[in-house]
Amino acid sequence: MYPRMRILATAAAMAVAAGGLAACGDDDDGGSTGGDSGGGASSVTVLSSLPLQGASKDQTNAMVDGMKLALKEAGGKAGDVTVKYTSLDDSTAQAGKWDPTQTGANARKAVSDKSVVAYIGEFNSGASQISMPVLNQAGIAQISPANTAVGLTTDEPGAEAGEPGKYAPSGKKTYMRIVPRDTIQGAALLATFKEEGCTKVATANDQETYGKGLAKVIDLKAKDAGVTITSDTGIQPDAANFRAYASKIKGEGADCFLFSGVTANGAAQIYKDVAAAIPNVKLYGPDGVCESGLTNPSKGGLPKSLAGQFKCTVATLDLKSYPGGETFLKAFSGEYGDDSPDPYAIYGYEAMKLVLDTIGKLPADQVNREGVLAALLATKDRDSALGTYSFDENGDTTLTDYGLYEVGPDGDPTFEKAIKAAPAR
Repeated sequence: MYPRMRILATAAAMAVAAGGLAACGDDDDGGSTGGDSGGGASSVTVLSSLPLQGASKDQTNAMVDGMKLALKEAGGKAGDVTVKYTSLDDSTAQAGKWDPTQTGANARKAVSDKSVVAYIGEFNSGASQISMPVLNQAGIAQISPANTAVGLTTDEPGAEAGEPGKYAPSGKKTYMRIVPRDTIQGAALLATFKEEGCTKVATANDQETYGKGLAKVIDLKAKDAGVTITSDTGIQPDAANFRAYASKIKGEGADCFLFSGVTANGAAQIYKDVAAAIPNVKLYGPDGVCESGLTNPSKGGLPKSLAGQFKCTVATLDLKSYPGGETFLKAFSGEYGDDSPDPYAIYGYEAMKLVLDTIGKLPADQVNREGVLAALLATKDRDSALGTYSFDENGDTTLTDYGLYEVGPDGDPTFEKAIKAAPAR
């Protein structure tokens, strides 16, 4: 186990223990009874937990704005129930990204407030490894608008030992996500490599849950897809440079490179060093780096000279291409004066809409944690801004399309096309 993963595992264990104590004995109910299993409530709380500082802040702040928009459109209510929303930050200024201790604190806050019936988060899969067991013990529905790591919901290739069972100590499912898992993202990336003529692909991962897991999926399924992976290397995210690594993969004959990780973990530096060593290399990234913090030079991202070499995949498509995209964009622009928000805004919007619509259909005596959870898990053929979807038996969405993005003239990711890739099982 890598040192960082040992830290995360320890933090997760501490969070589980603390969460168990809160679930069993904390009487701080925030002034409501929404979390009680016996009766309904006239007022409930929904929390979100996202990294609002660091490289992902443009995506996550757009998500929060989407959630606020959905709640405002509903008049702050779900049926006759008043819904209060609180946005929590799972990052710290010091880390510049999500932080294990802060994530655990957010989950425990949800557990201790008996009015909380739904928790929207996390953005990072590694963060969900910490919050999931805590929320699961308390029976709180958790909906991620961004997690893609395979092992959070299944034991498909790419999952770690004990996944996903170790995230559900109660033995019951409480976690769902509205974006496709990395089994599908891996297939989308492999299809892109094949289509764009990559003969030898070198991959590096940031050793976090998400990056390491996606790289494993790609490595395991590359041969079936007709793609050659020369190596998969775990990097030290805070290294001063990656010139030695770049020289290594040049020696392997790599003509394409994938960084499997998040922007904050050395992404810009490794892309620059690889491009310097292999001038015509094609650069690729998954959703963890498919954001302006990496692609825009004005935000400390890649230099403009590399814009034409970089492409990335993300579960979001061109907003106008979604069934409810035009309506969403009009409402978002009217509320915030932004007619071109980060695509993740619509996922925040749908996550909140899902919770509100679900609560609004419940009988009064089922407006509690248990009732809301059961109704969310039973979501079938939901007609949403994203399209029609259901949750399968694992809590995964039935939506499978991924978007391929290039760097636009403004330096931000720009939608190129949709990739319809079957899951690489």
